[in-house]
Amino acid sequence: MKKIFLSLLLIPAFAFTVNEDPLEIGSALPKADIKMKDISGKEVSFNTVKTNAGLLVMFSCNTCPVVVRNQSRTNEICSYAKEKGLGVIILNSNEGNRSDDDSYDAMKSYAKEQGYNWYYAVDKNNEVADAFGASRTPECFLFDKEGKLVYHGAIDDNPQDAGAVSRIHLKEAINETLNGKPVSMKKSRSVGCSIKRI
Repeated sequence: MKKIFLSLLLIPAFAFTVNEDPLEIGSALPKADIKMKDISGKEVSFNTVKTNAGLLVMFSCNTCPVVVRNQSRTNEICSYAKEKGLGVIILNSNEGNRSDDDSYDAMKSYAKEQGYNWYYAVDKNNEVADAFGASRTPECFLFDKEGKLVYHGAIDDNPQDAGAVSRIHLKEAINETLNGKPVSMKKSRSVGCSIKRI
């Protein structure tokens, strides 16, 4: 009886973590050909977004208070990545909110308000988030020109207080990668809301 009870306890724990094992540093870009609907109405894939310099993938949304509070940081780092020649795409994987404030129309409105100048696409059925092991918004994945993961985590070291940031992890990773250097900090902890999976 004890063995059966223990097994039942382990099942939900496993189910909770099965889709949240993040990509290992050095992993190849997953789901490179999957088509995702951008707010422009176009179907895009990572292969069409990435450049010879690399690719920045960020999981985000319209609704998470951490995303909203830190939106200027998202804009700054995405603009910086584009200026450096990287492909940039933000994915909204909140399928659980797709009929509400994370709907496609709401995404278009939010991106317009924030002045997005990069792709913002729907991750239908959390397929890409599951492949990446993404669990938070915002959560960043930086790939080099070879399509290998070189950084995973937060934008910087203080999501709670922009005025107290001492290191912009993602910016440093971009600079090191483009200069042909190994990334000195390859991982950091993403702080934000959980992705609302279906």
